[in-house]
Amino acid sequence: MNGFVCKMLPLLWLTVGAAYAQTYPVKPMRRVVPVPPGGIVDVVGRLFAQKMTEQTGHNVLVDNRPGGLTNVGSEFVARSPGDGYTLLLQSLPMVVNPMVLPKMSYDYEKDLAPVSLLVSSPYLFVVHPSVPVKSVKELIAVAKAQPNKISYASAGNASNLHIAMELFNVLAGVKTLHIPYKGGGPALTAVLGGESDLSVLAVSAVMPYVNTGRMRALAISSPKRMNTLPQVPTVAESGVPGYEFAAWVGMLVPSSTPAAMVNTVNTITVKASRAPDLVERYTRDATDVVANSPAEFKSFIQNEARRWAKVVKDSGMRAD
Repeated sequence: MNGFVCKMLPLLWLTVGAAYAQTYPVKPMRRVVPVPPGGIVDVVGRLFAQKMTEQTGHNVLVDNRPGGLTNVGSEFVARSPGDGYTLLLQSLPMVVNPMVLPKMSYDYEKDLAPVSLLVSSPYLFVVHPSVPVKSVKELIAVAKAQPNKISYASAGNASNLHIAMELFNVLAGVKTLHIPYKGGGPALTAVLGGESDLSVLAVSAVMPYVNTGRMRALAISSPKRMNTLPQVPTVAESGVPGYEFAAWVGMLVPSSTPAAMVNTVNTITVKASRAPDLVERYTRDATDVVANSPAEFKSFIQNEARRWAKVVKDSGMRAD
């Protein structure tokens, strides 16, 4: 009898999980953003939370839990009940952190389950107007002649901005001076104020300053030029062949979440992601809405881990 019960438990759990998923959601959901307000993960989190609230009729609360190179918020979700009500927004740092930290408080491969890759967005290389470079080629020339003379602001160690610039340094064969700040907002402010020479920032964040001359756009990190900025070349065509960087944002849940629930959360997420007004908003910001399946997002994460392991090794990037 005990053996029979043990064999039936997994099936029973799947059945209960499937039935539970059919009535989901019945209460507010929490979307954890493991970074301070202002960066791309936070912006995406708030836009999708609003759209999911509209479509489900239940509030989706944004909970910013920064710290520990995004590990504080990520671990909180990893240790939460797998009931579909605690969701995590993450980006590339989740994949890179195990490569640059001596010890991790959680394992994203074992403790989190992918739901969907939401969006992917290129960054603009921008400088303060006082910086005497007007192109990537000129930037490379200065950086080669005077290593570490050009400083760049990032959103912190192992952040998207840090990773994007270290990829540039490796491929261009230069050294620039990394100045980490506590978030994308402070990094942007640092370049605006001339504290740092350069940064690599989201298009939507810097365009108002580029348009008014308070920042100079050197290049975009995508493989093709933007339709809305046709005059700005790509980094690859500006003297760094093979350079390509996109900041992505994806949703995950605790790994204890039943597969049926993961699929239900995915269905709701994809529907919200493809809302016409949201797609239009992101198109203006050169952001692609992906909204794929859990399996596709899992495969994407695995590919990212393989790609960035070499960059981390070649750059000597560290979290301290």
